[in-house]
Amino acid sequence: MSRLYLDHAATTPMTDAARAALVEGCAIWANPSSPHAEGRAARRALEDARLAIARALGWRHELLFTSGASESLAIALTRSMATRRFVGAIDHDAVLRAAPDAIVIPVGHDGILDLPDLSGPRAVVTVQWANSETGVRQPIAALAETIHASGHILLVDAAQMPAGADPEVIAHADLVALSAHKRGGPPGIGALLVRGLALLEPSGGQERGYRPGTENMPGVLAYAAALAEPEPDHEELRAYCDDAIRRSGGIVVADASRRHPAIASYHMPGKPSAAQLIQFDLARISVSAGSACASGSLKPSHVLAALGWDVEAGREVVRVSFGRTTTRNDVDRFVAAWRAIARGRRVEAA
Repeated sequence: MSRLYLDHAATTPMTDAARAALVEGCAIWANPSSPHAEGRAARRALEDARLAIARALGWRHELLFTSGASESLAIALTRSMATRRFVGAIDHDAVLRAAPDAIVIPVGHDGILDLPDLSGPRAVVTVQWANSETGVRQPIAALAETIHASGHILLVDAAQMPAGADPEVIAHADLVALSAHKRGGPPGIGALLVRGLALLEPSGGQERGYRPGTENMPGVLAYAAALAEPEPDHEELRAYCDDAIRRSGGIVVADASRRHPAIASYHMPGKPSAAQLIQFDLARISVSAGSACASGSLKPSHVLAALGWDVEAGREVVRVSFGRTTTRNDVDRFVAAWRAIARGRRVEAA
């Protein structure tokens, strides 16, 4: 039996079109900043890809290429024209690292941000479109209304957002961080959408003067190719999986909240996630531990802690995330393994 990959929120396989475009990009080897014919050809390819990505996202403002969402977030948080930083308690570690002295916005048990008093000097306020661990989605339009009414900048971490999935982000965000490898593109490329360049302090010689270094031409072309392919809406599939886990005695994290169509975390009472991962791996199923979704390790999840989860219960959570090719049969296979592990039955290698 082949392996079943259900960790697409960590990284997705490159699409065939993205791989082909990556090879094409390697053939366009010249520096796009060079004035000669080869450099001009590279610049044309780069700018054509920039326009294609912007169209795929529905974005009509500035688009700066970066090495990924982490760099996009760092640029937005450290160089935005604001004197204060607000970050969510459940934000990705990349946000917390980039703004260690930021004011932390708490969340309720449902995972939704509880905005504090925002009065005061101009700030950049970070909102995660969908939490990479629980899948909880934030109400972008409602939060934007409050943030903008106070004169602040709205930064949306949309690394997990399928292209075109939420028009509210495009309509209301001032800055948007994106990642190609979450969308069928290669690692090492991402983008920062900028509503107006006056929001950022320039630094560097590339990307309109807002980033140093030579552009990743192969990655840019592959990113554009990946976004050109439609993505399935897995809302019904995730709901099907949620229901099967509930009926099997599991707990769906943030069950009552609006969540990402392809991300879910499940609590298996009495079974440490580390042990679950071993059993799932033996069953040739790739999932991740809840804490690993945001931190990259099996340390206690700051996301579940922010939602009010007990530390030990938080250590019994795993995350699944679906991709372009995930089917109902795949979900049935995962649920069957989940039930076996929950009942203490050994899951043998297939």
